[in-house]
Amino acid sequence: MFFQQTNIEMIYQYLAGPHFRHRIHASVEKFADMQKDFDRERKTMTKLWAKRQKQIRCVVDSTAGMYGDMRGIAGKTLQEIEELDIKLLETNEDT
Repeated sequence: MFFQQTNIEMIYQYLAGPHFRHRIHASVEKFADMQKDFDRERKTMTKLWAKRQKQIRCVVDSTAGMYGDMRGIAGKTLQEIEELDIKLLETNEDT
């Protein structure tokens, strides 16, 4: 009984003391720092992805336009490119 009481008292003193408070404070501070870093990284990546998406869209639009120009000149003698099919493009934009 004496041993158990002494351990309980020691645990209480530790939890009520400044050392435990400082440890918890340090942990919370690090979590807050990690959250700030994560938010900053997410914003950066979102900007990069939006930029890349715009670049890809421009390349696809330009390629499709050039293909359309060539189809207008060469007519049906120019083989179809399945990936530039209007139905396929509309389906891909929806996903």
